[in-house]
Amino acid sequence: MFFKDIHTRIRFFFLVILFILIIIVLRVFYIQVFQYDKLSSLAESLWSRKLPIGADRGEIYDRNGKVLATNLTTTSLVLIPNQIKNKEEVARSLSEILNSDYEDMLAHVSKKTSIERVHPEGRQLSYEIASKIDELQYDGVYLVKESKRYYPYGTVLSHVLGYVGIDNQGLSGLELTYDKYLTGEDGAIKYFSDGKGNRLELSEVYEKPQNGVNLKLTIDLDIQLAAERELDNIMTKFTPEHAMILAMNPKTGEILAMSSRPNFDSNNYKEYTTETINQNLPIWMTYEPGSTFKIMTLASSLEEKTVNLFEDTFFDSGSVHVDGATIHCWKSGGHGAQTFLNVVENSCNPGFVSLGQKLGTETLMKYINNFGFGEKTGIDLNGESNGILFRINKMGPVELATTSFGQGISVTPIQQVTAVSAVVNGGNLYQPYLVGQMLEPETNSIIFQMEPVLKRRVISEETSRLARYALESVVANGSGKNAYIENYRVGGKTGTAQKVKDGHYMDGNYILSFVGFMPADDPEIVVYVAIDHPVGVVQYGGTTAAPIAKSVLETAISVLNLEPTTEGMEREYTWMDTKYVTLPDVRGMIVEEAKKVLKGFKVEYSGSGDKIIYQSPNANSHVKEGGDVKLMLG
Repeated sequence: MFFKDIHTRIRFFFLVILFILIIIVLRVFYIQVFQYDKLSSLAESLWSRKLPIGADRGEIYDRNGKVLATNLTTTSLVLIPNQIKNKEEVARSLSEILNSDYEDMLAHVSKKTSIERVHPEGRQLSYEIASKIDELQYDGVYLVKESKRYYPYGTVLSHVLGYVGIDNQGLSGLELTYDKYLTGEDGAIKYFSDGKGNRLELSEVYEKPQNGVNLKLTIDLDIQLAAERELDNIMTKFTPEHAMILAMNPKTGEILAMSSRPNFDSNNYKEYTTETINQNLPIWMTYEPGSTFKIMTLASSLEEKTVNLFEDTFFDSGSVHVDGATIHCWKSGGHGAQTFLNVVENSCNPGFVSLGQKLGTETLMKYINNFGFGEKTGIDLNGESNGILFRINKMGPVELATTSFGQGISVTPIQQVTAVSAVVNGGNLYQPYLVGQMLEPETNSIIFQMEPVLKRRVISEETSRLARYALESVVANGSGKNAYIENYRVGGKTGTAQKVKDGHYMDGNYILSFVGFMPADDPEIVVYVAIDHPVGVVQYGGTTAAPIAKSVLETAISVLNLEPTTEGMEREYTWMDTKYVTLPDVRGMIVEEAKKVLKGFKVEYSGSGDKIIYQSPNANSHVKEGGDVKLMLG
């Protein structure tokens, strides 16, 4: 019995030992196989160190590849405190070169850490300062590569591009929206040290930084520069509170230009107020649109067939009474009897009240919502506003009347341009966007292509055609004459909106605007101009904003390669206007015949012979009456 108990105990003990050995083997296997990388990394971290090498932030280009945001290579100061022998001497020398506090620098060089980055005084150093530090040849003092964001055009497109902080993190604009794509992965120079941090004479390992993704925008720099030039002129001439210009391709939603005043220099954003650098007015500012909003009422009425522009008539006495309120026309005494095409040309408020009443509240608001008002457009920028519309259950006859001509509601410029684009492009509402492509940083090959986003169809192609015709007539014969461009078809609408403060309209304080597009029969560009409270100028959008839009459109003619045409509407001239006439075709005529035909023009001849073989300007183009004509003889 005794021996039996002993054998049992021995077996039990053996089994326990065997079980423990199995657990140990399994544990060793788990550590060697499954945790090897982790433990190896931890072990390596005890004797390896990394000097950081900053990655370049992705570059930003315009649609034609012109650089809008790039990087400058700078250096930054990094310390390895354990390698610094005379900490007081090093701290004193560095503080003198960097013009910083000695005690702060001593704290840096004495810090109990493997690597210490001197921030901010040691960041993005100039070449001269970096050279002085390099000449010291102190152990434990290193200069490492760092990128600094640079915007070659300074203030151009500043609100759209945004700016970055000292650590190259995007803080506003596209720099913020696309920060995770633009930000690369830093590299390093890895070296080895002993337990005290002293550098070992072992080979270094270079870990290459991965630069960020490049962005190609829909912006056209030439159109953008034209907008910037005109905004500078606006600020000089009229000293307004704000001003903005926005241009879009109506067929896709691509933003071609966007800028506002006041603006800032993205390279030196710290010199400006937070309000200035963060308020991108074309997407942020909301205000009553005024008469440019009448385009929505016009399109809705045409789509619902509640009006015939050419046959239906309206008598404007100068005002209209709605539910006890009197709504005035801008023209004292009114426009009298007119067709509804004249109502659009004359921007007649009472006439548009009539259009709104024919539509009714629910129908008008349905179209306003379908055109994208009251909600964000979804443009790829932060800080977009919704705008403010009447709630349909709060709208009475007066609210319906004022909404029909753009008063009492609040919209953003980007909503305006997006909606007008839908009216003139055949009826399709597109989402506006700024980034067209993402490019691989090494080869600039396309890794992502943005496609136009169609939200919905709002009106029919036929309605769009009629609306374009009416808006072309506004420029040729109505309130938008100052945007007329000879030999090109331009459509548009003026706007003069009285500003509101504390629930009351302000005397003599207006936002003057104009939205124009060309070619009127097949639009390639829509341009919106708004000027907030210009000083010393006639307070009408057609007088002040329309000529500015015209200037931007004239730039777009060459940029977009738009061909001249003789098919557009003839402009109606007054005695104050510079008159243009159609130039006759004199090619093939003899000189004496041509002289009679071109009587009144200043004719200049070149070549020899008696027959006209070439003329400039081309035949049938619109030229100034009495202008210069060059004829080649042969």
